[in-house]
Amino acid sequence: MEKFITQDLQQTILIVDDMPENLMVLGELLQPAYRVRATVSGMQALRIAVSDPKPDLILLDVMMPELDGYAVFARLREDARTRDIPVIFVTALDTALNEQYGLELGAVDYITKPLQPLIVLARIHTQLELKRARDWLRDQNAFLETEIARRMAENQLIQDISIHALARLAETRDPETGNHLCRTQEYVRTLAMALQDHPRFAAFLTDRNIQLLAKSAPLHDIGKVGIPDHILLKPGPLNPEEWAIMKTHARLGSEAIEQAERDAKEPVEFLALAKEIAHYHHEKWNGSGYPEGLAGDAIPISARLMALADVFDALINRRVYKPPMPYAEARDIIAVERGRHFDPDVVGAFLDGFEQFCAIAKRYSDSDEALQAKLTTARGQADG
Repeated sequence: MEKFITQDLQQTILIVDDMPENLMVLGELLQPAYRVRATVSGMQALRIAVSDPKPDLILLDVMMPELDGYAVFARLREDARTRDIPVIFVTALDTALNEQYGLELGAVDYITKPLQPLIVLARIHTQLELKRARDWLRDQNAFLETEIARRMAENQLIQDISIHALARLAETRDPETGNHLCRTQEYVRTLAMALQDHPRFAAFLTDRNIQLLAKSAPLHDIGKVGIPDHILLKPGPLNPEEWAIMKTHARLGSEAIEQAERDAKEPVEFLALAKEIAHYHHEKWNGSGYPEGLAGDAIPISARLMALADVFDALINRRVYKPPMPYAEARDIIAVERGRHFDPDVVGAFLDGFEQFCAIAKRYSDSDEALQAKLTTARGQADG
């Protein structure tokens, strides 16, 4: 028995037997190697099993009054706090059927009386080693899951920061947009969520795609980095030649994102939507938009949402060529464009959620002073 006495004294064994003399025999056998807790009652065993120190193993007598071993075992398995504690049945019932029944219930072993000390110690040792291995594996899995979640969150953060960094690059060329990126991102998210159960949009507007849409939205005007300053910063209407150049920002943006897709070693989900948004967000429902002149449902849903979000934000905020417009007036203009510039159902979602749009606009509003300072800086850099 000496080799079993070297076990970890921190391991706890609960002995349950209605005969005190049996508890004494098992206690004397186990105490040199383990912390022992004991009871003659099945109900008391259930209370001990959830108290500290929790048992690492339970030796459970089958034949007990009131609550027998099988009933105690069933309750242990019903409780999340105790269902993983291994149980060895200890009984005078030594038929094969009894042993089979106990093992089928989920006991890890079955020891018959009269007890043989070396066999008892060997079986306890084996089950405790198995439990130690299971606990270690569980802890390792929990650590790995936590580490994976941490790294995924870190990668997600890096990706989001990179997206905004690229979008801000375009914004430095068009300084009056200010918090335009944040506002339009939230407008798109709001529209998508409002239309998620709509028959025309439900198949596309899954939770995952809504997340990707919101992530992609800030890149809608990335192509403006390719527009000359004298056009981008012109404090007045553009002439036809300038307007033709300005419109190329949609194509420039989609081409830049497409190049990023080709450079990526693996597909990046949000880039496909970002490319769609950048390329098509100036298309109009009636086919009079650019760059492709698409109409109706031929325009990707992502671009239809972005189109309304972009126009609403442009109307209510100051630009180099115009003052800001009151929210209600912008709402009325968009309502008039229902079925012409915008998808009718997208306009419906906008009108129903108009108060949300106003709240987003206020939350991410720009001060006139900040906008003027950015504009002055950008023009100075352009002149230099």
